[in-house]
Amino acid sequence: MSKKTFGDVIREKRLALDLTQRDLANLLGVKAAHVAFLESGRRKPSLTLLRRISEICRMDPQKLFLLAHPEAKFLIKLADGEKAKPADSTWQSFITNSALLAKERVTPQELKVLEQVSMLNPISSERQFLYVLNAIRLAVDEDA
Repeated sequence: MSKKTFGDVIREKRLALDLTQRDLANLLGVKAAHVAFLESGRRKPSLTLLRRISEICRMDPQKLFLLAHPEAKFLIKLADGEKAKPADSTWQSFITNSALLAKERVTPQELKVLEQVSMLNPISSERQFLYVLNAIRLAVDEDA
């Protein structure tokens, strides 16, 4: 059994409210064709439109967002108890290891870049942070 898509949920809610696609489109301030595209999965709603849909259909905006943009699930803790990945303890360990940071002469700017890297992909050891840092430093040196 497959999970419901954003379009499935919107269609079901629209029908439960006894609205046509045109009725919902008028309430949302878009064309009926846009509602049809949303329901068929051919379009994703903008954040502004998601807000209006959640207000008009009285639906949880966070759940709607995750249905429309499932690739963003790792960014958000769900309200229904499902948890996003816990904060990366490796990152916390790395940034609080002042001896290692001093020894490797890690700058605040480099820490910002490494923090972004840690959000993109889980890093399991402080050594991996140093590997990434050295790769970045080499790439920057080659460009100079």
